[in-house]
Amino acid sequence: MSYDDVEIEDMEWNEELQSYTFPCPCGDLFQITKDDLRLGEEIARCPSCSLYITVIYNAEDFADAAAGKKSLEPSKQQPVAVA
Repeated sequence: MSYDDVEIEDMEWNEELQSYTFPCPCGDLFQITKDDLRLGEEIARCPSCSLYITVIYNAEDFADAAAGKKSLEPSKQQPVAVA
């Protein structure tokens, strides 16, 4: 059972960890990455204890970001045989 349900808006982005974080009662931080969220993960774990929280977020917000990255990649040109 989850320790708590936390809205993604209540979490902080940590550049150093490249994760959304939320304070854990043990003194460490619950952590979840953007990649985890894109994959549909909703559990943020504390690396120092056994507690975890359920992150409440709109999956579409993170799916759109992943799709946007793909569209920015240059298309690969295919060689064409000329007779």
